[in-house]
Amino acid sequence: MSEENEKTKCLILGSGPAGYTAAIYAARADLHPVLYQGLQPGGQLTITTDVENYPGYPEGVKGPDMMTDFQKQAERFGTDVRFGLATSVDLSKRPFRVVIDDKKELLAETLIIATGATAKWLGLESEQKFNGFGVSACATCDGFFYRGQDVAVVGGGDTACEEASYLSKLCRKVYLIHRRDELRASKAMQHRVEKSENIEIIWNHVPKEIVGDKTVNGVLIENVNTGEISRLDVEGFFVAIGHKPNSDIFRGKLEMNDNGYIITRPGSVRTSIPGVFAAGDVQDHIYRQAVTAAGTGCMAAIEAERFLSDQ
Repeated sequence: MSEENEKTKCLILGSGPAGYTAAIYAARADLHPVLYQGLQPGGQLTITTDVENYPGYPEGVKGPDMMTDFQKQAERFGTDVRFGLATSVDLSKRPFRVVIDDKKELLAETLIIATGATAKWLGLESEQKFNGFGVSACATCDGFFYRGQDVAVVGGGDTACEEASYLSKLCRKVYLIHRRDELRASKAMQHRVEKSENIEIIWNHVPKEIVGDKTVNGVLIENVNTGEISRLDVEGFFVAIGHKPNSDIFRGKLEMNDNGYIITRPGSVRTSIPGVFAAGDVQDHIYRQAVTAAGTGCMAAIEAERFLSDQ
């Protein structure tokens, strides 16, 4: 390595609500945490416009502003916040070895993984153009903004059906766009969608382009059998084809499920290796909310402090 090894009691990877909350608690416990922000400083909330469901912000808050507040609070108690990405790890013994940006190696007595997850996108140029302006990957986060309006959801698995069901309680009409002629979701989720009067499943279609002026006002869809293009007039477009946890560098080193989510012990954030903890969306494929991520970040820091005290 080109730089001398650095030692730390607590290394935190990731800078979303989980990472920064872990940093606040670890810093207040005198663990002098070092936090690396990762590929997307601030996490998924930095691509979210308005956050209205996080306690303590009665008027709502912009996602990037909220994460700036989290960072300032972590730094106030002494967290060493750095820009950089963990590129490889050795968890075979303590202290754990973590390489940042393929060049700097750190030795950590405890490791908190809060690297989050990344929403899978369709890859449409218009999808990114309208991201935050009618395009979303989280109905629970953004559905409220489309009360009484018409929206579309793309996908055919449990995630898509859950999103469509949630939106059906808020929106006038929900179109569920699926490329096949049957859903991949569990039977229970399929029945829930089929029983909802305001959900219409658009079979054998794929989105081709999201259209609008400053915000979304429609989506062009293509029939996969005939190639025919049609338009749905919608104000919101929800991509629900799943998330990918940012856990690749831990593959083969920590227990994970088939989708790459790090497995933690029930009721805790302990991973399969003592001294390594996972918090937030990298281990949570169910709730995926800022407030639950922050909660597990708190748990990770408390677990890390107790682990070190027991050594």
